[in-house]
Amino acid sequence: MKSLPLNPAEKFDTARANEYGRQSRIALAGYDACHDLAACMLAASLSTTASAKILVVGAGGTAQEIIAMATLEPGWRFTAVDPSEPMLESAKHQLKLNNLLERTDLHLGHIEGLDADQSYDAATLIGVLHHLEGDDAKHQLLQSIRAHLKPGAPLIVAGNQYAYASQPLLLAAWGQRWRQQGAGPDEVKVKLGKILQGADPPHSEAAVQKLLNDAGFGDATRFFSSLFWGAWLTFKRV
Repeated sequence: MKSLPLNPAEKFDTARANEYGRQSRIALAGYDACHDLAACMLAASLSTTASAKILVVGAGGTAQEIIAMATLEPGWRFTAVDPSEPMLESAKHQLKLNNLLERTDLHLGHIEGLDADQSYDAATLIGVLHHLEGDDAKHQLLQSIRAHLKPGAPLIVAGNQYAYASQPLLLAAWGQRWRQQGAGPDEVKVKLGKILQGADPPHSEAAVQKLLNDAGFGDATRFFSSLFWGAWLTFKRV
């Protein structure tokens, strides 16, 4: 595995932000379904909270989780946090197209930059953990999210798991997914190389559960899976 940049946001420059929507929907089969189901899981968990405030960590790119949640729950408002300016600008463009800017506060930077007294009814962390090197960085982010959640609040976590090289069949199928979309052999190698660059996913579902437990969250329920990708719902322990 290549070493990760000191700041993972450096990977998400303007060029990557511009292609993120299309590339992500190829790399993750079921991209939109995962975001739709994440919205459904949160709505089921917050069925008595019609005016919820949702923290969206790593919202840059498509802002699809906000679009899905906002469509389902017209009373919800969102705080979108992302350290990459190009990715946040891309999200802003999508929110504008969907008339959601008035319901969304955009924050360029990290969650630690939010006011300490800001608390939320729920949070999402989609496509982020596997970009952070080591368990310490993952643990710190999860703890920072927990600090901004109300007691018992739900959290959606989604991203890749397994050391990629440990699952050669899944890795080969991932390459076939690109070929399925019309990529030639050389392009497949480039796409896989970009995905593998600087990635450090939790090495198992048990590792995901341990990260969540250690950060003060309960046991998680997995509601979506696609090759390396998994999505879970958990709750802040009181």
